[in-house]
Amino acid sequence: MTAIKHALQRDIFTPNDERLLSIVNVCKAGKKKKNCFLCATVTTERPVQVKMVKVKKSDKGDFYKRQIAWLLRDLAVVDAKDAIKENPEFDLHFEKIYKWVASSTAEKNAFISCIWKLNQRYLRKKIDFVNVSSQLLEELPKVTEESVPSGENQSVTGGDEEVVDVYQELNAREEQDIEIMMEGCECAISNAEAFAERLSRELQVLDGANIQSIMASEKQVNILMKLLDEALKEVDQIELKLSSYEEMLQSVKEQMDQISESNHLIHLSNTNNVKLLSEIEFLVNHMDLAKGHIKALQEGDLASSRGIEACTNAADALLQCMNVALRPGHDMLLAVKQQQQRFSDLREQFARRLASHLNNVFVQQNYMDYLSRLYEREIKDFFEVAKIKMTGTTKESKKFATLPRKESAVKQETESLHGSSGKLTGSTSSLNKLSVQSSGNRRSQSSSLLDMGNMSASDLDVADRTKFDKIFEQVLSELEPLCLAEQDFISKFFKLQQHQSMPGTMTEAEDLDGGPFSRQHNAGVPLPVSSEKDMIRQMMIKIFRCIEPELNNLIALGDKIDSFNSLYMLVKMSHHVWTAQNVDPASFLSTTLGNVLVTVKRNFDKCISNQIRQMEEVKISKKSKVGILPFVAEFEEFAGLAESIFKNAERRGDLDKAYTKLIRGVFVNVEKVANESQKTPRDVVMMENFHHIFATLSRLKISCLEAEKKEAKQKYTDHLQSYVIYSLGQPLEKLNHFFEGVEARVAQGIREEEVSYQLAFNKQELRKVIKEYPGKEVKKGLDNLYKKVDKHLCEEENLLQVVWHSMQDEFIRQYKHFEGLIARCYPGSGVTMEFTIQDILDYCSSIAQSH
Repeated sequence: MTAIKHALQRDIFTPNDERLLSIVNVCKAGKKKKNCFLCATVTTERPVQVKMVKVKKSDKGDFYKRQIAWLLRDLAVVDAKDAIKENPEFDLHFEKIYKWVASSTAEKNAFISCIWKLNQRYLRKKIDFVNVSSQLLEELPKVTEESVPSGENQSVTGGDEEVVDVYQELNAREEQDIEIMMEGCECAISNAEAFAERLSRELQVLDGANIQSIMASEKQVNILMKLLDEALKEVDQIELKLSSYEEMLQSVKEQMDQISESNHLIHLSNTNNVKLLSEIEFLVNHMDLAKGHIKALQEGDLASSRGIEACTNAADALLQCMNVALRPGHDMLLAVKQQQQRFSDLREQFARRLASHLNNVFVQQNYMDYLSRLYEREIKDFFEVAKIKMTGTTKESKKFATLPRKESAVKQETESLHGSSGKLTGSTSSLNKLSVQSSGNRRSQSSSLLDMGNMSASDLDVADRTKFDKIFEQVLSELEPLCLAEQDFISKFFKLQQHQSMPGTMTEAEDLDGGPFSRQHNAGVPLPVSSEKDMIRQMMIKIFRCIEPELNNLIALGDKIDSFNSLYMLVKMSHHVWTAQNVDPASFLSTTLGNVLVTVKRNFDKCISNQIRQMEEVKISKKSKVGILPFVAEFEEFAGLAESIFKNAERRGDLDKAYTKLIRGVFVNVEKVANESQKTPRDVVMMENFHHIFATLSRLKISCLEAEKKEAKQKYTDHLQSYVIYSLGQPLEKLNHFFEGVEARVAQGIREEEVSYQLAFNKQELRKVIKEYPGKEVKKGLDNLYKKVDKHLCEEENLLQVVWHSMQDEFIRQYKHFEGLIARCYPGSGVTMEFTIQDILDYCSSIAQSH
């Protein structure tokens, strides 16, 4: 490697006034091995530049060539990959990351150490060294540029700088100094010994002068002695502190003696603790019930074989804990009393669960099977009536004729059901009374489901959408009390709420706590009723399993009749869901209505998507005027209907999101149709439709569309102005062309008063053009323009007079512009237009009145 360093210094770096400090043999990671050398160099001239140079052998292999160089200040990160294990790989992060593999770990470490020292010495910006051993990162020795000899044989490697004692070439400064010295001595070449002797004498003179200078520095010696005196004083102070420490240690000895005396008391305390621990272990081992047993007693599934086995094992374990023989004095402990009370509460809770389960098996199942068939027939008849009322088909009268028979049948079946339920619970007179009272309430609620069939036609003789809204609200209003009444009856009849206020229960958190003495018992806290609620909900699901599909069918029918019905359904259903959740968020009614609300919301989203798709599919006639586009009118209809429906509704946010989607679709497709229009100008299509949109948004005052309202107004104004300017160029076409030429000459640099000297724009040509537009001709041109505008504009938006007034103002503005040009470019010519501004006003007014 040393030979390579010499060769590289001699052939590559010395000619460039650079000094080679470190070198490493590398190849690129992950590629076919092509060895090259990374060199760390510094320039010999100031300011010093530190570089990293990549050098490789030529293809012939007989010399080295410099391939690429980087400035060290551009190096951001040096990643050594592993600071502990030996690893020849390392990364250098310049503008891009270069991955290298060194020929040996030692060479890599020496090169990284050299980079670190160069960074510390020459750069203000510090390089980030990652995964580098701290032993490699040592401070660079404080040496100056002059103390480091230059030449091809100097290098910095590892942790120290090495200077190789071989022949070194003299630099230019050294050669110059030697030549000056030799010129001062005539015998320097002819008599080398005399020259050497002379140099020796001069050296002795310099050494003597140096010694005298040192001896003369008496002031510095005095300062040194003063410092020594101060150091002696510091030593005295330290000795005083050591004496105080010795006194402190003496007090520590006394304290240790006291501690030794208290060891006896500690030993006695330990003996008592061991005995106490033995008693506690006995109580814990014999009066601790596992968490699994507690969970099985509280929540174990009594319907499965595995759950029954777990409950049986838990009951046996609870019995053992309750029957344990306590030692004398244990029954006086508060924790033992609390644990015994917990066991008693668990036994009562499990007994209630077991009784409830047996009640479910033998009573609830028969009740649910019978009631589900009865309610299914009654609810389907009720929804059939509602569907007929919505569609208004001819079968309606036939259906109504059969309603009394069905209603009487339902009443008979309901009464027979109450009789059977009375037999099932005939053993308790109080339950019979509760059954009769609750069943009477339920019968009154269920019979009202068919009351809609008796509604007269006059009650629903309104618009179809209002009719649908009234029917849908009637359906939800009838179902809600029916479900609540049945749920209340089940809860009371099957004793699913009788233990909620019983004393002596514990909280669920205490039951699952596990440790027998970890928490105190809170008497009188009600037991959680989540399991009872789940049981009631499951019974309601089985009894009313047809409600949700029937509601979904009714919603699908309403959406098929009119997609805008989804707005009514979303508001009504949201309100009923909100009401049900306020009563009981986990009830059957709340869950069912919540599921149906999801379907309603999907239909609402589909309605919005269909409207946007219909906008995109609109085709305009090539032979007739465009006018107000259908989807613009439909948006007005939708917005007006939605605002009346969603007033103070809970789901206003859904409507605002729909508004944003729809209005964006309207804007995009109005512009699309305007670009495709052939019969009606683009500006007219944009102007009329955006005027209609602006008027709609201004009337409805939809807060979330304020930005769109401003945008619609701006588009309407811009296209009105564009249409006016485009159309007005037609009546005075030659006059417009003449003055455009005048303005072009002025723009080319001709002075305004000199334009009249141009042959094509002299006074005679101006008079000739003006004569072609007498007052009658102007009025005729304006009349034709009015007819053309009338053909372009539609009658429903009524913008003709607005456009005509804008054209009048624009025409007057152009007239004043022409007069100004005549006054500036043809001064003193006496040339004037053959009509005045008052004539223009009269022409425009007369034309508007005549049409």
